[in-house]
Amino acid sequence: MSTGYQITEQDKLHYLTLQVVYWVDIFTRQRYRDIIIDSLKYSQSNKGLEIFAYVIMSNHIHIIVRSNTDNLSQTIGDIKKFTSKKIINSIKEEPESRREWLLFMFERAAKRHKRNKHYQFWTHENHAIHLYSEKFIKERLMYIHDNPVKAGIVEQPEDYIYSSARNYADLENVLDIDLLSFTWKTYT
Repeated sequence: MSTGYQITEQDKLHYLTLQVVYWVDIFTRQRYRDIIIDSLKYSQSNKGLEIFAYVIMSNHIHIIVRSNTDNLSQTIGDIKKFTSKKIINSIKEEPESRREWLLFMFERAAKRHKRNKHYQFWTHENHAIHLYSEKFIKERLMYIHDNPVKAGIVEQPEDYIYSSARNYADLENVLDIDLLSFTWKTYT
């Protein structure tokens, strides 16, 4: 049973957190982060996903999104289904020093839920929060961009490659997004 917040208004702006089971640090490898980026790009081009902010951390993703097809839940579900299969296949087929442990953890998670057959990569929750005011949007945007700073990965938000802080700072980035009407500025 899902314990996270649900997406009830499919056409509205939402802040989501996609979490890897057991907080497994899978996104320490670039190839797994790139699978996420490629899936987000595909969803922008083919599924009507509008992305306004994101950050890919070691074991979770924060994202501000909206669906222009009024089916955000389905789009996020498709992203999670595709990326989990692609990442599991990459773990199995490409060099991976943690292969046995990773597969054990994802298999263990699958045994806890009837809807999974072999592996579970993502938790079933998306912790969806409807963003209804500019103040709330700005708070979530700052939280997303500050994640790598608070984790001690970078000193400035725009220094983290897998974050939309780079888009807001008008720097080279790995994913085009729809910029919100206010600009990102570092606190210094």
